[in-house]
Amino acid sequence: MKIVVLAKQVPDTWSDRKINLETGMLDREASEPVPDEINERALENALLYKDANADTEIAVLCMGPEEAVKTLRKLLSLGADSAVLITDPELAGADMVQTARVLAAAVEKTGGDLLIAGNEATDGRGGMVPAMVAEILGWPVLPGLDDISISTESVTGTAQVDGGTLTLTAPLPAVVSVTEKSAEARFPNFKGIMQAKKKPLESWSLADLGAASPANASARSVMVSATARPPKAAGPKITDDGTAAAQLAQFLMSNQLV
Repeated sequence: MKIVVLAKQVPDTWSDRKINLETGMLDREASEPVPDEINERALENALLYKDANADTEIAVLCMGPEEAVKTLRKLLSLGADSAVLITDPELAGADMVQTARVLAAAVEKTGGDLLIAGNEATDGRGGMVPAMVAEILGWPVLPGLDDISISTESVTGTAQVDGGTLTLTAPLPAVVSVTEKSAEARFPNFKGIMQAKKKPLESWSLADLGAASPANASARSVMVSATARPPKAAGPKITDDGTAAAQLAQFLMSNQLV
């Protein structure tokens, strides 16, 4: 069994994220880059299966800048066996469709029986890339799973929908995306950190994948304009001169809050 886990390097979740008003894209230099937390949970699901099945191989796959090597090293320290970074200047600003095409080509080259991803990245929150990759590969997709159960022939999980819970099953090979409820990520220990330095980590370009440049796509999404978030306006202040309750009631009624 070989499991491929999708990973992404994102600006620190707890930092103040900013948009570059010239490019319309997220300013990734404005805060510390870190592995997206949902990817660590996706990896944890693969590691739990490997804990019970020692012959399992786990490969982590990431598309991003060269500095994303740091993210992959951390995931290797958690227990992944190998990692691949797809990096190419022509991939900067690629939309979800182009990203999915590149990742699908990388999955085919990597090989694997199961692809596990987070349900959405914390920087873009598009939430469509796993399903797009599945469509391109021709694999079934099980999206937004709160838990998964993996066997040598299939994968099963549950997903929340309006008014109930669905139990989904698909034969392998398949793609699944997991939510933050699926697993608690483990912490790397000293042994894992030292071993990560020796584990294989390859870097692939578009040429290595035989993939076309997103710039040559017949259709693609582009940002046409961007504006800064307007500053917050100060709200009204109420001075308690004996009429504070009446002023508050008037404010709530005028704003249709009661």
